[in-house]
Amino acid sequence: MASEHSDVTGDTALALKILVAGGFGVGKTTLVGAVSEIRPLRTEELLSEAGQLVDDTDGVDRKVTTTVAMDFGRITIRSGLSLYLFGTPGQDRFWFLWDELSQGALGAVVLADTRRLEDCFPAVDYFEHRSIPFVVAVNCFAGARSYDARDVSRALDLDHGTPVVLCDARDRDSGKEVLIRLVEYAGRMHTARILNSVG
Repeated sequence: MASEHSDVTGDTALALKILVAGGFGVGKTTLVGAVSEIRPLRTEELLSEAGQLVDDTDGVDRKVTTTVAMDFGRITIRSGLSLYLFGTPGQDRFWFLWDELSQGALGAVVLADTRRLEDCFPAVDYFEHRSIPFVVAVNCFAGARSYDARDVSRALDLDHGTPVVLCDARDRDSGKEVLIRLVEYAGRMHTARILNSVG
């Protein structure tokens, strides 16, 4: 006899935690907002004069706000599979939050801007050193020189097999494809780790 608390349909809902990281002004808040099926939680504040001394705004001159804690959104990939998205702050002074945000994460999207590719090095290093699967998503800004995925992978000196995808952080379908690619890649990485530990 089934327990009164058992799932009659046999369906189980799975929620996975994903980080969206990268440099200052690369489009993390935009990506979370574009794909989230709920109104995203944002912790944006206006850039201040005091922040000009510590925040490098080269290349993002028109940016007037910044994330000071995190962004949060949710998207259902398919029935029974939802992703909880946590956008990290991009400035160096908020990196202490990353350790808390990364706890229990399946993987991460490192958003990159080819005009300021060096800004995503810290995020790449962070996830590589903690063995957290990640994909690099190149946010294709208007006016930026275009590079193919192999060129970006070489420039970032990524481990072989780390996916690089081109995207438009403003476009829901484009962002969703990035997230699907990450879930597939992280799933393969976790399966490989399990098999290596057994063998």
